Amino acid sequence: MSDAVSAVVNLDLEGPTINRHVYGHFAEHLGRCIYGGFYVGEDSDIPNEGGIRLDVVEALRALDIPNLRWPGGCFADEYHWMDGIGPKSERAAMINTHWGGVEENNHFGTHEFMALCELLGTEPYISGNVGSGTVREMSEWVEYLTSDGDSPMVRLRKANGRDEPWKVKYWGLGNETWGCGGNMSAEQYALEARKYATYCRDYGDNKLYRIAAGAADFNFEWTKTLMEQLSHIGCQRVERPLYQAISVHYYTIAGTWGDKGSATEFDTDEYYTTMAKAARTDELLTGHANVMDLYDPKKEIGIVLDEWGTWWNVEPGTNPGFLYQQNTLRDALVAGLHFDIFHRHADRLVMANIAQTVNVLQAMILTDPDSGALVKTPTYHVFEMNKGHQDASSLEVFTPSGLPTRQVGEGELSTLSVSASRKDGKALFSLSNLDAEGAVEIDLDLRGGSLTEVSSRVLTGEALQTHNTPDEPEAIAPRSHDGVTATGKGLRVRVPAHSFVTVEGRIA
Repeated sequence: MSDAVSAVVNLDLEGPTINRHVYGHFAEHLGRCIYGGFYVGEDSDIPNEGGIRLDVVEALRALDIPNLRWPGGCFADEYHWMDGIGPKSERAAMINTHWGGVEENNHFGTHEFMALCELLGTEPYISGNVGSGTVREMSEWVEYLTSDGDSPMVRLRKANGRDEPWKVKYWGLGNETWGCGGNMSAEQYALEARKYATYCRDYGDNKLYRIAAGAADFNFEWTKTLMEQLSHIGCQRVERPLYQAISVHYYTIAGTWGDKGSATEFDTDEYYTTMAKAARTDELLTGHANVMDLYDPKKEIGIVLDEWGTWWNVEPGTNPGFLYQQNTLRDALVAGLHFDIFHRHADRLVMANIAQTVNVLQAMILTDPDSGALVKTPTYHVFEMNKGHQDASSLEVFTPSGLPTRQVGEGELSTLSVSASRKDGKALFSLSNLDAEGAVEIDLDLRGGSLTEVSSRVLTGEALQTHNTPDEPEAIAPRSHDGVTATGKGLRVRVPAHSFVTVEGRIA
């Protein structure tokens, strides 16, 4: 083991607040995310409330999830919300053309989604249909959900059993409009976004937070176009922005889009390639933020990374349109790395949504279709261990001697990632050791205070490929960590190879 890494943290110098919504989630009508995941129907033998699976709700409530994005994804732009209200026996069916060509019976619709959010104690984030929908359709959806006046939409909601309006703050103005959401140019979509934002109205004290559909990956020109349209309409300067945030999507893969690689069968080179791809999230957010700073130096417009995570080839024998993949220690370390990056961008990043919550891509939870068993993935545990960062003040971690690195391809990967925050008189440190083989020690030079009542947990496994199954549900689970010792200046933390560690203490 090499000498310890040195890191300076000023406990009394609070940075921007880490918006709790960067720990957001995503639920699309895709594979078994909704049906068989969140929703099993009222007649299921699995305990449920109104068809909503209660063990899934219980598991997710432990994460304090701040928001849930629905109904897509690509599905959102072929979804017509009126097909999903009223008596289930009368709801029109459709074909889910994006994901497996299966029939969608619309039994899980607006009322069911809002009931799910209430059970979870989370805020709804609705992605509206711009691709195949109309301005009127989205406008009436906002009215149906949030208005308390006397109008056809309000009367329809009441006829369907809901007298009081809901609070629905977050609205997406389309999804991936450069692709499955309409194959538009940036200029074309910018005009659509202005129109849709205009007719998605505030009712009563429900103030909308409108999120414009942004770029894929590093397409900074898309963000530039949206910011230009947001700043000016014709020759007139806009006093109040029509939308309050711009989204971006970025997935982590080790291979190519044609062959993304296996979720569980990969070598060390593929592992490091994955980590290097995940680390580029920092470059992504920096690039989009730099463009936005030119038009919005006060940082009033937020960035929303509402699709992120690993994307692997589907598990053998499963429907290729269902995007079902296993979830290993590698995925957990990708999540830990992302959160450290999110914390560093707290001044502009207002929301992030992992794709997706149940049974799809980098899921929190996998449910067995035969036994009904529920498995918490390694990624789930990173969310749980990190929940103390939600709405906490970020703390800068300064490493004067630098971080350990490894050459990956043509670039260098920092193999140690650290972030910190303070809230309610406590400090929380998150540390990800991406080194596949070697442990690392870090000396935390704590200034402006000290820590008492220190505790630590570690998440790791025998191998990078280790994952949880119904037979071994805790092959990877948080365990108490005894690798923290007091020093004259603060703490020394030993971070085992391929592990995620959190350290928490009360500030004195």
